[in-house]
Amino acid sequence: MLEIRNIYKTFNPGTINEKHALNGVNLTLKDGDFVTVIGGNGAGKSTMLNAVAGVWPVDSGMILVDGVDISGLSEHQRAPMLGRVFQDPMTGTAANMTIEENLALAERRGKSRGLRRGVTRASRERYHELLKMLDLGLEDRLTVRVGLLSGGQRQALTLLMATLEKPKLLLLDEHTAALDPKTAHKVLHLTRRLVRDNGLTALMVTHNMKDALHYGNRTIMMHEGQILADIDSQAKTQLKVDDLLRLFERNSGSALDNDRMLLG
Repeated sequence: MLEIRNIYKTFNPGTINEKHALNGVNLTLKDGDFVTVIGGNGAGKSTMLNAVAGVWPVDSGMILVDGVDISGLSEHQRAPMLGRVFQDPMTGTAANMTIEENLALAERRGKSRGLRRGVTRASRERYHELLKMLDLGLEDRLTVRVGLLSGGQRQALTLLMATLEKPKLLLLDEHTAALDPKTAHKVLHLTRRLVRDNGLTALMVTHNMKDALHYGNRTIMMHEGQILADIDSQAKTQLKVDDLLRLFERNSGSALDNDRMLLG
């Protein structure tokens, strides 16, 4: 479904700030894979997700979705096939628009837009039922501006918007990092449910190693722009956080330097 073939990315080449962010990354996701991504500071996790999303072009290598090379497509051109949820709950929604207006925009992503009504009765009924699933009371607040919601409510709404039209690939970039533990757990549970119920393929960056092992059917470990390990579903069930730390140190030759991961 997703193939990342030997991609490289260097920022500020030829300067004192040169940074080799991706160094020959190879990764294949099959339909329905839910892959969690862990690694230390500057490992290349978010850079890889941004490369897939088209935020910037890679220096070399290819990115394919369903066998089609999308490496030359812009971020806008890739948007219809991708769903994204960012770390900041304030990103991904329009604060000055209502809940139903945000959902209507998500529903029309990648489609031609005419002079139709922004929110139809049928759409409003659909949104009401979908929002009930979140169990946050948002189904009765369709006309409330999104800027008035809490961070957790807004992130749950963003997740629903990102999966509304069943994208080919869902990209989650530490999407619970800014939430309190209770809310983060709820959003992660919702993530798993939406991925499973919609048969989505997902790539989730996380700093929490417990979450990396608990969610998804595969975990990949990155370091210095490369993938150190690819842990399948069966192996994940046998591992604990201490095992991951030892695996990282053995494969990288150094201890993990990400305090958020160690404390998480």
